[in-house]
Amino acid sequence: MVELKTDTSIDAMYEAGQVVARALTAVRQAADVGMSLLELDVIAHDVLRAAGATSPFLGYRPSFAPTPFPAVICASVNDAIVHGIPDGYRLRDGDLVSVDCGAELDGWVGDSAISFVVGEPRPADLRLIEAAERALAAGIEAAVVGNRIGDIAHAVGSVCRAGGYGIPDGFGGHGIGRRMHEDPSVPNEGRPGRGLPLRHGMVLAIEPMLVGGGTDGFHAAPDGWTLRTDDGSRAAHAEHTVAITESGPRILTARQEDRTR
Repeated sequence: MVELKTDTSIDAMYEAGQVVARALTAVRQAADVGMSLLELDVIAHDVLRAAGATSPFLGYRPSFAPTPFPAVICASVNDAIVHGIPDGYRLRDGDLVSVDCGAELDGWVGDSAISFVVGEPRPADLRLIEAAERALAAGIEAAVVGNRIGDIAHAVGSVCRAGGYGIPDGFGGHGIGRRMHEDPSVPNEGRPGRGLPLRHGMVLAIEPMLVGGGTDGFHAAPDGWTLRTDDGSRAAHAEHTVAITESGPRILTARQEDRTR
């Protein structure tokens, strides 16, 4: 069942979303060659604590997972698409890093993700990240009252495919609110004009995931969480929590740097 949020609830979700935004900004600013993924997790955790927020990631265990998730961020490096577990790996020059983070504040959840390169970037990686961001922007632009879920999926998928990138099947966005994952599912590829109608008060996490090599295949790593590209190519992930309103999409996890571009 899809829960429609009141305007007051959306305002509360914005506060949770801004905690996520600050955590991701702090992680991005700290990430450098030699920094460990565990150290980045501590930085994000400190931001959540300072805001009085908790992590919906920490201890989360969906049906596919062999163990509860042990961190507050997902840190996925190079050929890891999503769900990477932070560990002692120290970032190297040229690593492509995707960081996903959530926060729960006053009973409401925000969820967002960014991708970036540490050190000297490969041009192909910059193009991949830029495509992920454009796909996210296209999905948000389609998240308007009167459209359907398929319009968001089609907008995201069209950008991905036009760039020659792969799309991991079965993984995409979702509804969000009191819980991190709610109805409806928001695929990253689909047909326009199909699916659930979008209404004022729906809140969605829209999250393109792109495979740089152009194939869709992926597999789970031995940890049971991390998803890696089958072809070994690099991947990028971008995500925002977005409220659908009569006045247009409202990005609840917008970061300060997004507002100043």
